[in-house]
Amino acid sequence: MDRSWKPNVTVAAVVERDGRFLLVEEETEDGLRFNQPAGHLERGESLIQAAVRETREETAHEFVPEFIVGIYQWPRPQGDLTYLRFAFGGRVGDVVPDLKLDAGIVRAVWMLPDEIRATAARHRSPLIVQCVDDWLAGRRHALDLLRHYD
Repeated sequence: MDRSWKPNVTVAAVVERDGRFLLVEEETEDGLRFNQPAGHLERGESLIQAAVRETREETAHEFVPEFIVGIYQWPRPQGDLTYLRFAFGGRVGDVVPDLKLDAGIVRAVWMLPDEIRATAARHRSPLIVQCVDDWLAGRRHALDLLRHYD
């Protein structure tokens, strides 16, 4: 048993408005890729706090999580990393003026599900489509499923 192995815990925001989903286009080592607003859990924050922070940093929108869309375990095909993603559904307000996006984020973009599927070759992971499909299937789990202890 490898006791040193740990998954990378990440959060993502799944936000739908008028049939379109909020994604970000970002620079990666593999070129420009699409993703939900997402990122790593940081020391001392709850999963919900991480989702709010990452969405603000990557889209300049304030995110209000309302439920959990799903929890996903994805070992990258390269075999070097496994991601454990907590995807939160919710709503966003208007863009916060003068808020600079994280380094590497090119833009926030609203896309229809068919547009998201059509760009699958440029996705950071297969979790993007899976989260959208789960949202569209009505997957909604109460936030009180999570417990955070300070």
